[in-house]
Amino acid sequence: MVNSIIELIEDPELSNVDDPEEKFITSGVNWESYEALLDKIVDNSHYRINYLDGLLEIVSLSIRHENIKTNLGMLLERFFYKKRIRFFPMGSSTFKNKARKAGAEPDECYCIGEEKKVPDLAIEVVVTSGNIRKLEIYRRLGVQEIWFWERYQFKLYHLRDNSSTEKAAVYPETYGYEQITKSELLPDWDISLLEQCISISDSIQAIDEFERGIE
Repeated sequence: MVNSIIELIEDPELSNVDDPEEKFITSGVNWESYEALLDKIVDNSHYRINYLDGLLEIVSLSIRHENIKTNLGMLLERFFYKKRIRFFPMGSSTFKNKARKAGAEPDECYCIGEEKKVPDLAIEVVVTSGNIRKLEIYRRLGVQEIWFWERYQFKLYHLRDNSSTEKAAVYPETYGYEQITKSELLPDWDISLLEQCISISDSIQAIDEFERGIE
């Protein structure tokens, strides 16, 4: 199983020069195969691997995706410094829970206030939509807040119900998360300002406008 997946992600079609972002999803993958795959590509930052109940998702990242991710992290960390918020960046680390059959590699993630084993905030840049249930993965991992950037805007979710059932009863459509309009982890954060500045191609201009907005 692992070798066949490795052959697939090394296929030239997944690294086309036209800068696509491709997703490959397969089912029936056991936990041992998932961990073996992570070990095989541990030094390859071109892919993100997500896992839920035997469903495995591999994403080959586009340059556009990485540009957005980098700009987003740059601006967010400027905000932390400006507001004197203690934070611990965890990048695109792999988080997994064997007992709950879930694993994810967010684009950016942070602990706020103090360092923890699981981030408080995970951020996903969505260029190509898939069908793996990301919110359910993050619920099982215990991540408090998720931000999805898609189509030039953010959707924010905060964890309300972390019960062990497959779908949390209070918020069944979002797996225990409630969609929110303002971050609860960062209540002074202006998400509309980030949406505006992240779309500016010139990084110096983006930083200048962003810092003026948070003064």
